[in-house]
Amino acid sequence: MTERPLPEGTTAATTANGTTRTTAAAGKTGAAGAVDRPTAHAWAALGGPPELLERVSFHGPEDVLPSGLPVRRLARATVAVCSLAAAELASHRAGGSAPLAAPVPAVRVDQGAVATAFVSERHLTVDGRSPVNFAPHSGFWRTADGWVRTHANYPHHRTRLLSALGLAADAGPEQLAEVLGRLPAERIQERAYAAGALAVAVEPVGTAVHPLVEHLEVDAAAGAAPVRPLGEAPVDRPATGIRVLDLSRVIAGPVATRTLALLGADVLRVDSPRLPEADDAHADTGFGKRSTRLDLAEPADRAVFEDLLATADVVVSAYRPGALDAHGLAPDALFARRPDLILAQLCAWGWTGPWAGRRGFDSLVQAGVGIAAHEAAPETASEAGGRPGVLPAQALDHGTGYLIAAAVLRSLTDQRTRRPGGRHLRFSLAGTAAWLLHGIEPEAPRGGSSEQPYDPAHWLAEVDSPYGRLRHALPPIGYEGAPADWSRPPGRWGTDEPVWL
Repeated sequence: MTERPLPEGTTAATTANGTTRTTAAAGKTGAAGAVDRPTAHAWAALGGPPELLERVSFHGPEDVLPSGLPVRRLARATVAVCSLAAAELASHRAGGSAPLAAPVPAVRVDQGAVATAFVSERHLTVDGRSPVNFAPHSGFWRTADGWVRTHANYPHHRTRLLSALGLAADAGPEQLAEVLGRLPAERIQERAYAAGALAVAVEPVGTAVHPLVEHLEVDAAAGAAPVRPLGEAPVDRPATGIRVLDLSRVIAGPVATRTLALLGADVLRVDSPRLPEADDAHADTGFGKRSTRLDLAEPADRAVFEDLLATADVVVSAYRPGALDAHGLAPDALFARRPDLILAQLCAWGWTGPWAGRRGFDSLVQAGVGIAAHEAAPETASEAGGRPGVLPAQALDHGTGYLIAAAVLRSLTDQRTRRPGGRHLRFSLAGTAAWLLHGIEPEAPRGGSSEQPYDPAHWLAEVDSPYGRLRHALPPIGYEGAPADWSRPPGRWGTDEPVWL
């Protein structure tokens, strides 16, 4: 791992042999017609042809996602590379089997659409009701020596957190605050970790940099495996016919697969019946997808899962590193069965180091890598132990989600135009956080008001669903001919048949 920040204009990506590749990223920021440097950075990390970057442009309001960090630039860059990867695949599939049978459609990303989509969970309403995104036991808490951030949105996480601190299962936030206030932050963090709960000490900005994307080598058989040919597809559905097995929860993974579904993929999310899911979370990220439940410990369900895997093109996995290995789903085992597979994996804290196997969410990574400390409210930042802050969106989740979708789309094209065989891609929220902290230059303050004031209503729509009437954010993917909305609203979580369409 790199132990020092990388300057903007270079790209950190792990290559097939596991080493870190540093690549110059073309373009300068701010010049008319120049390549956007964060977009070039991300596109190079994905292995995209640099000449396609001239196809990308941005428009729309600039007064979006305000932050002390360059969140707007990260957000629009991740959506831009996802849009470009979709356009590249659309070009390939316009003529069937030719490498790039038609010109790559121009990419034009609307910053208002990006900003709205990056907080899609906040814009969601269900029959006029706004969901609660964080439970009462989740948030920042003052400790004996600083601050800690907890995540207890799921009932089992709340129960473990309270138990780890010696509290009754029905203890309220006031009792939690009292106990946390008497303990050092690191002791809370380690107690929670030992109990399978989630609490992270708020730390200052660190210097460690994880790769934005890791391209891992697959064995020789997988590396040379032929891939299924793809026929022509409409420009607005370039992933038509692609089967995606979605083994992800919460935001980043579901955003990736929601985006692949938008572009025509047959996405089937598979969850364990032993793990709960919030209806509101699925109502936000379940657009375009189907969802089923299978218990991999049960032979009958495992046989069904193996049948699905046998004809899947893509697996997106966002479980903790090693969590699925016991079920025979470690990467090596997957490629042994499916050497042509595209496997995209996501974790919270990076794939190496003492925290690699820990649970984590966007809000916790923000606390642990120094973003929360960096974003402390101005009125408290100068105080010793001032209250930590947050990004204007769960940008690590959403940004990583679009990067994953982009990598899958690029891999589909690359398998058919350059090199067949399997692809093993790894991402982490910590890698995206490092890019935000160290890899993108801060934006200079803009004087005056934006010529196009931001109003999210322009990028919201309503649709009827099994959950009720949903108001939702429209997709931000922008290229000539891109789909304007999903083909279907979310169905009830876990109620679809475990079959491919």
